[in-house]
Amino acid sequence: MAVITRYVVEHKGVEKFVSADKKAADQYDKMLDVADNLSEYIEGKGFNLDAPVLEELSIMLSKNKDSLTKLLKGVAAEGLLAQEKAEVVEIDKKKA
Repeated sequence: MAVITRYVVEHKGVEKFVSADKKAADQYDKMLDVADNLSEYIEGKGFNLDAPVLEELSIMLSKNKDSLTKLLKGVAAEGLLAQEKAEVVEIDKKKA
């Protein structure tokens, strides 16, 4: 029988991420903490978004913090989006 170490990230009582890699679990946990801070900030600025929309927006911003930093420094969104799209590899399932 094998012993397997699992790192589980829970957020608001819900299991969100499971990994055998402690570093990956710590990074995901930090991303969720940043998302919580963003949610609080957005609400504090007077935006009344539905809870699921606010959570999804905050997580998306947190996951893309490097791109967001570039946008805040003046990089054009169009160029940044084109660069990010170029990084995604799509497989044509019809040819495969």
